[in-house]
Amino acid sequence: MATPAPAHGYTEDSIKSLDWREHIRLRPGMYIGKLGDGSLPEDGIYVLLKEVLDNCIDEHVMGYGNSIEITIADDQTVTVRDFGRGIPLGKLLECAAQINTGAKYDSEVFKRSVGLNGVGIKAVNALSEFFEIQAIRENQTRSIEFSQGIVVYDMGKPKACTEPNGTRIAFRADAESFADDTHYRLDFVREMLRFYAWLNPGLTLLLRTPAGEEKFKSKDGLMDLIRAKLTEEPQYPIIHLEGKDVEVAFTHGSGYGEEYYSFVNGQHTTQGGTHLAAFREAIVQECREFYKKQFDPADVRGSLIAAVSVKVQEPIFESQTKTKLGSTHMEPNGRNLRGHITSVITAQLDNFLHKHADIAKSLQEKINSNEKERKEISGIQKAARENARKAKVCNKKLRDCRVHFDTKDKRREDSTLFITEGDSASGSITKSRDVETQAVFSLRGKPLNCFGLTRKIVYENEEFYLLANALQIEEDLEELRFNRVVLATDADVDGMHIRLLMITYFLQFFPELVRKGHLYILQTPLFRVRNKKETYYCYSDDERQRAIHRCGKTAEITRFKGLGEISPDEFKHFIGPNMRLEPVKVRDHEVDAEGKPIPSEHRSVKEMLSFYMGKNTPERQTYIVDNLRIEEELEFKDVAETKALAEAA
Repeated sequence: MATPAPAHGYTEDSIKSLDWREHIRLRPGMYIGKLGDGSLPEDGIYVLLKEVLDNCIDEHVMGYGNSIEITIADDQTVTVRDFGRGIPLGKLLECAAQINTGAKYDSEVFKRSVGLNGVGIKAVNALSEFFEIQAIRENQTRSIEFSQGIVVYDMGKPKACTEPNGTRIAFRADAESFADDTHYRLDFVREMLRFYAWLNPGLTLLLRTPAGEEKFKSKDGLMDLIRAKLTEEPQYPIIHLEGKDVEVAFTHGSGYGEEYYSFVNGQHTTQGGTHLAAFREAIVQECREFYKKQFDPADVRGSLIAAVSVKVQEPIFESQTKTKLGSTHMEPNGRNLRGHITSVITAQLDNFLHKHADIAKSLQEKINSNEKERKEISGIQKAARENARKAKVCNKKLRDCRVHFDTKDKRREDSTLFITEGDSASGSITKSRDVETQAVFSLRGKPLNCFGLTRKIVYENEEFYLLANALQIEEDLEELRFNRVVLATDADVDGMHIRLLMITYFLQFFPELVRKGHLYILQTPLFRVRNKKETYYCYSDDERQRAIHRCGKTAEITRFKGLGEISPDEFKHFIGPNMRLEPVKVRDHEVDAEGKPIPSEHRSVKEMLSFYMGKNTPERQTYIVDNLRIEEELEFKDVAETKALAEAA
């Protein structure tokens, strides 16, 4: 009889039960996604803020409270005050520190809420070094203070209070869970508050920071959202449709790609889901029916910008961060979600197009224009695909990785494609990269300036097509192979030019890649400052000055001009877990307190590309002359400052 294999220490003692706060602190990714330091909009501190705000929004949706006040202090303490009903005072402790506890299991109290699982606010509590919750109800108040989910102070019995009803929550992210330099970027917070305002017309959100106060409010809701997101004149006035538990607003631009903003009960579902799929299907179905022609779906949806909002009772999301809807029904055992959305949109759009013949004509012209362009490039497209298929096996430009974004691998979020210039830079990255999650695509010198060209060039230019093919974005982003597309160019004039040319390529032909936050710029150190004991890599002049002070008179300063100058042993630190990435973002229109776009000195994306990447106009020549700085002068200044700093140290 064979001897049983050893248990390797797997005994009764190996089985552990964690309390709620221990589990959240041990596995924070289950509750708030990635931790991060606040430099990216998906970082955990924004999820903490969102979890608190969602509860305030749920109160507003139920008809209690028309304003929310958000304060962010210098020490990154956040305070959120709503004016709803206030948490019942006797259940304050349970609501803040007992998982799976809340009022949202009662569908009569919160019929269309976002927070359903009784987890969100507890996650904020457990992951905060300071957390205080206060409820005010009917001239009585009670507050409790926590640290890492443990009670520090409990008021106990309620006290008299003259403040309006509502709830106030203050928290500061825990340094043990987040990085020491974790901080809120106000542009990300503003974007979050804009979406809350657009989804809740009539709600006022007041943001207070050391820099002052800002108010976010919308009158026309989704229409204001579309106006703010448009980067060019629409092909026709925004179409706004509304039916039972469904609201949409959309129009067509003149660019490429599809741009969607989808929401469930006010929650921004950035990865879409059932409701978005239903809308995309419905608009094609109705256009085919109304115009009596079997249009290709790509022709109907090409350059569409749309916002879709639905109300669902007890929605099912695919994760605690609620970025993708998985529900199949509007309510438990009720209407089919996809069928209901499709029927509402097709009926409402049919009525709209019959009443607005001019808009119906413009929509048809846009679809016909998309169809014409698609047919014009079909031959080139077929040849390009054939060439790409032949080159795929031995594509020398792409050094692929093993884990991709379009798989179910748990590391899919880390999948990264570095786009480099030339062999020297790609060589350093290739030798330093993580072959599991990091791929490299090497450009052959400067790519073509594609501004003003049609999509035909994507298929005629071998390098452009091989890149699109490597990313799998030729049709849409559904099968995108890399979560992060990173431009890794030298920090010199040529590197900056290549960076601009590639950004132009993506904005021109694949703008949704940029809008959905997949495009980044790799920040690499400009200087290395070291002595015999310490080495510092500096990304700015301020960091260089501090490093020189630390290293003293023996400091050796190296100025990196190209990625190829950095050895692979050093480079692995710059593309590792703590690599610095700057997201490429599309600027929204400035909006007023009512959510309306206001005139701005900032150019639209189309105007900006035209100015910087279009024909060499006298205006641009004047701009360059007025802003020109000589590299030799800058380097002389660097050397002089470095010498003075070293002597002072």
